Amino acid sequence: MILHDLTPGMHPRRVRIFLAEKGTVIERREVDAATGANAAPAFQDLNPLGKLPVLELDDGSTITESLAICRYLESVHPEPPLMGRSPRETAHIDMWTLRMEYELSRPIAEVFLHSGEFYRGRIEQVPEVAAWARGHALHTMAWLDRELADRAHIAGADYTMADIVAQCALVLGKAVALRVPAEMPNLARWFAAVSARPTARA
Repeated sequence: MILHDLTPGMHPRRVRIFLAEKGTVIERREVDAATGANAAPAFQDLNPLGKLPVLELDDGSTITESLAICRYLESVHPEPPLMGRSPRETAHIDMWTLRMEYELSRPIAEVFLHSGEFYRGRIEQVPEVAAWARGHALHTMAWLDRELADRAHIAGADYTMADIVAQCALVLGKAVALRVPAEMPNLARWFAAVSARPTARA
């Protein structure tokens, strides 16, 4: 397998952390999106959307979208489980993973897209979108702070895919001054704990 990667990217970071938690090492190939390498025909053959990460399998087929890649990796490297063991547990973790995707990760990504320097001149940035998304992300953070008052991790006692999605979102948030507010001690405690894991710098 080959992971076509983008080191600063939020979604590629999810896969690297996932692999590190599994103790699995695969070949990585960095794609320089800053110079447009993801728009080159060779990369478009791997993913016509030009997005990263891409997992290239040994037979030459590809899987894109970080959550789909992690689902595949979970099936071939089930230990330690990051997406549940039983049908009920898997559904519960999926629920929280999707909540983190839609309610936290996507809004923070929108702030980055519509206010970040990296995309200035590359896309049409709409300040109103960034402002709305920032408010949505902060609202979600406040909700998460309440949820984390009585448990160690987002989906329960154990570190799971839901934590990885939220963790990577908050790392990106630092780039656009979307840090955990001081009045959210439970979320701050959780973020400090997941950031201290050996896999956090994968």
